[in-house]
Amino acid sequence: MSYEESLLKPQGRVLSTLESDGSRRWIYPRVAKGRFWHARRIVAYTLIGIFAVIPYIPINKQGDPLILIDLLNRKLHLLGFTFLPTDTVLLALLMVSMILSVFFVTALLGRVWCGWACPQTVYMEYVYRPIERLLTGKAGQGGEPRKKVPGWRYVLMYGVFLIVSLHLANTGLAYFVPYRELHTWITSPPWHHPIGFIAVIIVTAWMMWDFAYWREQMCIIGCPYGRFQSVLLDRNSLIISYDRARGEPRGKKKRLSLPVANGKSSGDCVDCHLCASVCPTGIDIREGLQIECIACAQCIDACDSVMDKLGLPRGLIRYSSQARISGEKQRIIRPRVVIYGLILVILLSLMVTTLIMMKPFDLMVARGRGVPFVIDPNGQVVNTWILKITNRSQDHQRLQVRLQDPENIRIETTDSAIRLAPGEVIDEPVRIIADRRLFQNGHYRAVIQVRDEKGNTREKTVLLLGPYGGHAHAVSQ
Repeated sequence: MSYEESLLKPQGRVLSTLESDGSRRWIYPRVAKGRFWHARRIVAYTLIGIFAVIPYIPINKQGDPLILIDLLNRKLHLLGFTFLPTDTVLLALLMVSMILSVFFVTALLGRVWCGWACPQTVYMEYVYRPIERLLTGKAGQGGEPRKKVPGWRYVLMYGVFLIVSLHLANTGLAYFVPYRELHTWITSPPWHHPIGFIAVIIVTAWMMWDFAYWREQMCIIGCPYGRFQSVLLDRNSLIISYDRARGEPRGKKKRLSLPVANGKSSGDCVDCHLCASVCPTGIDIREGLQIECIACAQCIDACDSVMDKLGLPRGLIRYSSQARISGEKQRIIRPRVVIYGLILVILLSLMVTTLIMMKPFDLMVARGRGVPFVIDPNGQVVNTWILKITNRSQDHQRLQVRLQDPENIRIETTDSAIRLAPGEVIDEPVRIIADRRLFQNGHYRAVIQVRDEKGNTREKTVLLLGPYGGHAHAVSQ
């Protein structure tokens, strides 16, 4: 017995994109232009348009866009709010809320994100595959080309793919680089901005590899979302289902004739395999819920068209749930939905409350470099501190610095007032001069207060160091 004969042979495909011999199965889905396909097309092109214009829509006086992940300046501009690295609570609430939103939506609507709004699906099914079908002679219908495609068509197709990928890479870069700066990058030589140029080249190459080669395997292998279905879904979650009770046993039939197959009544499924031929991930929905299913509803449109031709009611394949398809009553309100919803409401309420209560400037303090304190010629104790002040507003700020309890202690700044431009961050050195009698045990607590012209204040308590036991030598912190 040879080595190949001793190996266990799989009974079927291990993956929908993998043949039994281990070779790649290329998928060329046909197009079923039904009601869901038309609805998805409207959603897809709307999302593409939104994605393309968001980085260029200013939302405040400074011209910040709706969304900008400014990595160089370590800022996140989101819908008019600016998040800084110090906003750990806000960023944590935002991230947890986004993750929990995925759980909540999946528990209710299944993988509606995958089939209707995921960029992988949107660009693959409504940009790249239509280009491929147009240049391989299968425009509007899809499926594998029936005759050999000339080589020049493939060269042209990959050339168009490259242009689209390059455009998407530049659009994606606009979410990380302000559009004015990005325009300068695009119109200037690459060696003036090598990091940005390399980033665009890498992203373009990745998109070419993803949309021209890896394709549906991103959904099947690369994306972990499908693997999470067993945890995120339950029997009442919305999925695409095949009505086995109505469809089985399968058999051929003529229009409006009494279905008969193998001597007994057959179901409504005529076993045309059209539902499988239109699936962008290459599965047969009649085999039940599978991790490869992205809920795109192409199989529904295909099956509905067959039912229309046969004069049978639609819905043999439809959006449903495991509970409803089994004849049980579907429950929309259930424990996991309620728990996800309540936690999400609490998190969003906390985030909104924090944003509303946020002051127009931030204050951080740090001890100055050098010795902890010095004794000036007048015998007073001098501590040096650095105030790190961030102007979060879109207006110029004029701030006053003072101590909460100025008795026997005062604070000195370089200017009588600190002026900040919108979004500016400064390090302001200050000297706190205190009577040495305040330092009973070598330290004294003081409160630094920063106030703007509208009455907003920030306070920080600092520990001043001084002589211990009446001695005038410096001590370490």
